[in-house]
Order: sequence, then structure tokens, then C-alpha cells
Amino acid sequence: MRNFEKYTRQFYPVKNPTRKWADKTFIEKAPTWCSVDLRDGNQALVIPMNLDEKLDFFKMLTDIGFKEIEVGFPAASETEYEFLRALIDRDLIPDDVTVQVLTQAREHIIRKTFEALDGCKNAIVHLYNSTSSAQREQVFRKSKKEILKLAVDGAKMFNDIARDMDVSYRYEYSPESFTGTEPEYALEVCNAVLDVWKPYVSKKAIINLPVTVELSSPHVYADQVEYMCDHLIFRDAIEVSLHPHNDRGCAIADCELGLLAGADRIEGTLFGNGERTGNADIVTLAMNMYSQGVDPKLDFSNMPEISEIYEDTTRMQVGPRQPYAGQLVFAAFSGSHQDAIAKGMKYREETGASVWTVPYLPIDPSDVGMEYETSVIRINSQSGKGGIGYILERNYGYILPRKMREDVGYLVKAASDSAHGELSPGQVLKLFTDNYVNINTYIKLVDYHYVRDPDIVVTLTVEVDGREKALVAGGNGRLDAVSNAVKKHLGIKFSNLTYEEHALTAGSSSQAITYVSITLPDGRIVWGAGIHDDIIASSVNALFSAINRSLAGRV
Repeated sequence: MRNFEKYTRQFYPVKNPTRKWADKTFIEKAPTWCSVDLRDGNQALVIPMNLDEKLDFFKMLTDIGFKEIEVGFPAASETEYEFLRALIDRDLIPDDVTVQVLTQAREHIIRKTFEALDGCKNAIVHLYNSTSSAQREQVFRKSKKEILKLAVDGAKMFNDIARDMDVSYRYEYSPESFTGTEPEYALEVCNAVLDVWKPYVSKKAIINLPVTVELSSPHVYADQVEYMCDHLIFRDAIEVSLHPHNDRGCAIADCELGLLAGADRIEGTLFGNGERTGNADIVTLAMNMYSQGVDPKLDFSNMPEISEIYEDTTRMQVGPRQPYAGQLVFAAFSGSHQDAIAKGMKYREETGASVWTVPYLPIDPSDVGMEYETSVIRINSQSGKGGIGYILERNYGYILPRKMREDVGYLVKAASDSAHGELSPGQVLKLFTDNYVNINTYIKLVDYHYVRDPDIVVTLTVEVDGREKALVAGGNGRLDAVSNAVKKHLGIKFSNLTYEEHALTAGSSSQAITYVSITLPDGRIVWGAGIHDDIIASSVNALFSAINRSLAGRV
């Protein structure tokens, strides 16, 4: 691409980073989660949520298990002020949930923010000002000393105004554009704010380190976070919080490496909604932990319902490939993938495995409310015999012989290719039953009965070209006798008759299915299936299905 020369690195790496985080392998416990959907996410919507939609969204967040929820900028917007008051006046905030509000370091804004919180049981009041070199030079045109004074003055105003307010509050400070700020200067500003607030263990302050715009690879951010964690004063009395945006597509990695680097808290949104390319996606972060055996302390067990509420209230869409939530994230169209998944599921059933290790599925789809029938094995022209067999077995109880799966697979794939689309499980079933089960197109079985003399002798009544015929022959078994009768009286030649059978449902009234293959003189193998309440009848129907398919050229 042209014009790359005009871009340069705008971030400030830590000098001589210790990188203790690089020796860690796992995130061992969930952080404190703070949803900013109702502020950061909402302000990024083309059509912001109305009051009722915000209330519905807030209820969903508390149901999921969020204990800290940012509800807006009440001093800057009448809508957000009314929303906060509705939550308080209607007593909609659970006792164990803390609401968070945002304010700039200006006295009248801070005062109105605290007034908006009147009667709130638990609140976080979040102060911010930008500290990056670009903002200092281009937007504010202030020196480092002046920006530092702005932050300290704001912290002092918090103390002075809060002293007269009947609110149970905690403080949060963000050096906005942290990743574009010299680490030593960001530390100086944060420590100056903390020195004003003097937090203590039972009432911790929050230092939030926002990736307002992603400027670097995630490991650089991890170095910056670790540097702050190692040098912030009152460290045992503060929570270090992360708030990454996703400009470089690395917000998840920023969070995960930042947690390894010592952070305690994450601010993000459901499905990553937010300005520009969005915020850190808390769903993905939490489910990543879940997939590693860590309780995320959030409940996403009904992901379809969460997605539906999210889409209804925000008018945004959950993409089909959105991790853990999209309609296609567990879908396997590839034949080899389908075969591996089917065998993995079979292995779990056979061994009673307690640990999830199914190939190609990082988690059990049912853990997030996804149905196997519609979310895992998906059938199109790329599918294989294993996946098609899996659909028929799991959904309908048909356990096709291994070689028959290949035969059915070609039929289904050809149908999907012709339709230029995906086939539903119901369509796969119809293709199977229409083409293999109880086929009587050319020779119709009307009746039969057996006698033993001393071998088994069968008398068949069949209809051929509209006329009934009686066929009699013996054999060393019932199906062998039927086979011999067809060969003897109808002149149909085949060999190597094989069959498998099983019950379709449990109970005395269960139906049986039989799968039969015959080999034609030219070596082609033809399959048929029969279903009947009686196992003998199902095997005879299966043989006639195979014979009729051979006469029709369905091989």
C-alpha cells in the first residue's frame, strides 16, 4: 500500500521491562467484571437505547451476574440522568450490584454527578482526563505539569463534594489514552491522584488503564500494565482495571496478557460493541476462561436468549462467526471435521469421559444453550459420510453401516450441490427415506409366509407390472429363502447379501430397521433399508428396497 511512510509508532514501550507475565501460562481466576454497555457501548450506537431498552439491558446484565455496571454520564445527558434516577427511584439495583458513573474533572459536572446518585446504595464515581502526548499537544495544548494539576484538582473536588453527599461510593481514575502516554508520566499522574484519595483495603480505589486507541501489539500493553502494577502506591488498596478498545483487533489479547501482568478488573461490553471497532468482548473473555476450566463468575448458559435481547435493544447483530455465540461457531461442514466430531462424541458415550476433549469443539455447545441438531453438524456439498451418518443417528436413531454411510453421503452431497445450499436434518432424513427405505417401485411385496421342511421355505406373493406372482424357494435362513425365490422366479441376479439391523425406539412396540446390501454381477453394490414393527418384515422390506433400487439404476 502507498503512504505507509506517514505512519510511525505512537506508543511508548516500557524501558527494560521485567516481563514476569511472560512466565505465566494460565489466568487462574476471574477478574472483577464491569459492563460498560450502557455507557461506552450505548454512545456508539447509531440509535441509542431508549429508557425501556436500557432497563431491559440492565436487568439482563444483572441476570448474567455482573456486579459492576457503568450506567452513563449523568451530568452530560438528560437521558442518562433520567436512566440513573429510574434505577434508583424504582429500586431496580440489586444490593450486591454497584453502578458506575463517569465524569470529567470540572466542579459543576462532578457536583451534578453526585446529585444524580442521591439515594444510591453503592456507586463508583469515575474521573478521567487524557494524558497522552498527542492529546496534550494537539487538543489541550497544555504541559505535563498542567495536565497533572487537572487530574489532582479533580481528585480533590471529588473529596470535597463527596463529603457532603449521602452516597456509598468508591473512586476510579483513568488516564485516558494511557497507551499513548509515557509510562513514567502515566504513573506520576495516577500516583498523584491516589495520594489525594488515600484509599484503604476496605474501600479500594480503581486505577483504570484504557487502551483508548490500540497503538501497539498486546505484549507492549502487558509491559505497560505490569510496570504500573509494580510501581503504583497503595497497591494493596487499589484495583488495576483494563479498558481496551479493538482498533488493531487485539482487545481480547490485551485483556488476557494484561491480567497475566497483574490487572484485577476488566471493563468491556457484550460482543465487543463500542466505538470504532469496539471494546473488549466480555463474552469471549469469560468463555475463554470457562474453556480452560476457570469459573468466569458470569452465566452465559443461555447464549441464544442473551443474543436476542442484545440485538433487540441495540439494533446490532451478533455475527455468525462471533466466538461462542454466533450461529456458525460450532458448525462443521467439512467432511473430515464432521467425522472427527462424530467419533469424539461416540468416544465420550463409550468411555463416560468427564473432561471435554471433542475434536474441533473447544467447549460443549450445550453449555451455552446451543442445540446439537442445529449448531454442530451442518450439511452441504462439502460434508462427508461421517457427518451425514451422525445427523441420521443423533436426530433419528438410524445407525447406518459404515459402507452404507458413504453411499448415502454421495446422494446427500449431490442434492446439496444441486440446491446450492445447506440441507436441514429434516431434508437429509427425507432424502434417505425417499431413496432407501421400503422401496417398492418395480417389484411390490404383497405377502409372504414361511414353513420349515426341513429347511426354511418361503412363499412370496409379489406384484410385477400390475400382476401378482407367487414365488416359492427354500434357504438356510428366512432372508436367504426370499433371496433365492427372487433369483429363481424373476431372473434377477445378485450375490453377497449382507444385512444389519437394530431397533429404532425402546419399548415393546418399537420399530426395527434393517440395512441390506447386494452385489450385482458387474460388481456394483446396492443398498436398501426396511422399517417395520417386525424384525423379519423389516429385513424382507430392506432386501426388496435394494432389489428395486438396482432395477431403477439407483446405485
